[in-house]
Amino acid sequence: MAFTVEIGAPCVSFPSASYSVTMRISLRNATEIASISDAVSDAGGLVTALDVVEPVDGKMVIDLTCNASDEEHAEVLRACVSKVGSAHVLAISDRTFLMHLGGLISVEPKVPLKTRDDLSMAYTPGVARISRAIAKDRATARNLTIKRNTVAVVTDGSAVLGLGNIGPEAALPVMEGKALLFKRFAGIDAWPVCLDTQDVDEIVRVVQCLAPVYGGINLEDISAPRCFEIERRLREILDIPVFHDDQHGTATVVYAALINALRVVGKTLADSRVVVLGVGAAGVAVSNLLLLEGVGDLIGVDKSGIISAVDADLDASRRALASRSNQGGRRGSLLDALVGADVFIGVSGANLVTAAHLEVMNSDAIVFALANPEPEVDPAVARKYAAVVATGRSDEPNQINNVLAFPGIFRGLLDVGASQITEEVEIAAARAIANVVKPSELSAGYIVPTVFNPGVVAAVAAAVEDVVRARELLSESRFAPQSSDRQSPP
Repeated sequence: MAFTVEIGAPCVSFPSASYSVTMRISLRNATEIASISDAVSDAGGLVTALDVVEPVDGKMVIDLTCNASDEEHAEVLRACVSKVGSAHVLAISDRTFLMHLGGLISVEPKVPLKTRDDLSMAYTPGVARISRAIAKDRATARNLTIKRNTVAVVTDGSAVLGLGNIGPEAALPVMEGKALLFKRFAGIDAWPVCLDTQDVDEIVRVVQCLAPVYGGINLEDISAPRCFEIERRLREILDIPVFHDDQHGTATVVYAALINALRVVGKTLADSRVVVLGVGAAGVAVSNLLLLEGVGDLIGVDKSGIISAVDADLDASRRALASRSNQGGRRGSLLDALVGADVFIGVSGANLVTAAHLEVMNSDAIVFALANPEPEVDPAVARKYAAVVATGRSDEPNQINNVLAFPGIFRGLLDVGASQITEEVEIAAARAIANVVKPSELSAGYIVPTVFNPGVVAAVAAAVEDVVRARELLSESRFAPQSSDRQSPP
């Protein structure tokens, strides 16, 4: 059956720092400053700063910083300012481009190099002693090199953000940003590895050859279904954790948010029907994690409608998901899937959900519209029908952001010297994120902590360490419980 949905009205674009500009403006007198600010506001911009600089040729000069909703809007703001009295825009700079000039990260030494003694210990001849020690016991590399705190952020540029297959060079700024997040939130030294190949065998082999330098591999923005095979094969051959953030980071944070959203509405996962729109890398991972945790029923929907194991065009991962879900055997469109659903999770595209879709959901519904930058449904519309609404946007309540997960997960994995990552790690991380929100703080507008909450990384890292240590101890014991003895979901 064809995937037919009404296309709703486009979501409102809000001024954002990602499109912020600074205009240097000359004018004859200070009384025009208020008019300039009013002009920006009337045109839909948001003034965030205004600074007076040295006068030029007897005229007052100000630097006006404001947020626009996109590049075209920034030009509209410039034109509006130019029409105010004597105002003349001398220059305009895009603050996002300025931030990225020369890149976001760098390598800095951790030890001084000021004397001959420093040089002889850091490099030759003293460094030879370190190399001989590692040659005798490769495991010592973790303690004697950067390996213990270093992650490779690997991409082939095939599925970058919402931009698609843009290649390794264009992916580099995104990978730099990811490395910056690793450092800022978890103190981890991460480095972009953008590969000029999209061949699965080549990617696996290149990462295998690079792995001795790193304590973990973070796969990023690799298109499905190749990402599934790449991760699977690397996990089989490497002795360090391999984590595809688009899959498992998303799944972890979505589950964390869902734990608390269900608490708000007084429902349980076991009694809930969940509809997942979009069964790419993120959708498959989210669905698999919820199925593992005992969701009452789950229905996956792609561009052709409700997925089924008999669909000939499904790859192995999606077919496996279809065979484990949709207990009632529903077929049809997204609307058919949503009838009586308790939870909608969108990891697809903009404006695919309308009020008509939300009306058929169960009472006290939960809507996670996570497409970026434009969600599947306008959050304002969703809040008319759902008890809890979350998006991936930073300008809306309940931002479901992978930054809540991957820094703490890798911090815990590196600190404990883990050789692999398991679903138990993801579950523990999700519960830790959810529990950072105190019962007294929990509400429909606050189901996940902000990414700047200082308790998140520490809580996630501790939970991950506990799981890894317990797993290693139990694996050595003949009394280790079977997977069916795993703790029941919250």
